[in-house]
Amino acid sequence: MENRDRSTLLCLPFAGAGPSFFHPWRVLAADRWRVVPVELPGRERLILETPYRNVVEAAKNSVDDIVADLGDGARTVVFGHSLGAVLAYELVHLLSARGVHVERLVVSGSPGPWTQRERRATGLPDEEFLARVEEFAGFRHEALDHPEMRELILPVLQADCEMHENYVPSTDEPVSVPICSIRGDFDGLVSAEQAQEWRDATTGEFSCAEFPGDHMYLVDRAPEVLDLIEAESARSADI
Repeated sequence: MENRDRSTLLCLPFAGAGPSFFHPWRVLAADRWRVVPVELPGRERLILETPYRNVVEAAKNSVDDIVADLGDGARTVVFGHSLGAVLAYELVHLLSARGVHVERLVVSGSPGPWTQRERRATGLPDEEFLARVEEFAGFRHEALDHPEMRELILPVLQADCEMHENYVPSTDEPVSVPICSIRGDFDGLVSAEQAQEWRDATTGEFSCAEFPGDHMYLVDRAPEVLDLIEAESARSADI
């Protein structure tokens, strides 16, 4: 059985990703965190379910299961990268309304929630869409070169991009939870200034950090990201 005395690190996926992306984080987190990836429809175990096309709807429909999993009195940090960042932001609003204590929101590879991406992929024909997503991410997932896998992955990726690019926050009210914003120092999608926009999304403290890499820096920097989250949490505990 899992040790629920540990703090929970609730992880929200980027476009096209499933919960398995975060499974290696469980090993890296060791006894520090109980890593809980949020499972969205259309991928992995839920591959036959219709994917969401609206961030606010996705958050609202996920929150009941998340609250049940967290249990009473859990210390929780919420992490999300890119699409996951705005999903995480909406979830923190909902969790706070439920009386769940969120210790910190860690957003990664994302401008502030009120800034929409200028270059879009939504609505492009399949090949142009994939080329645009490849440009955004800085790499092409090899599964997209296999027709059967592509047939499964493409609709989810298209739905995820649509809900990310059309995202409008459910409220103009900031959260009270402290926010840490992270980006890769060579991220061509999110500038340093845009990563700082999250300062206006909280009435609590704000911090930011950069790691070497592009938009998908976290693929290679998971240990450092977890160390940063731990350091941020320790700093909160000392205040």
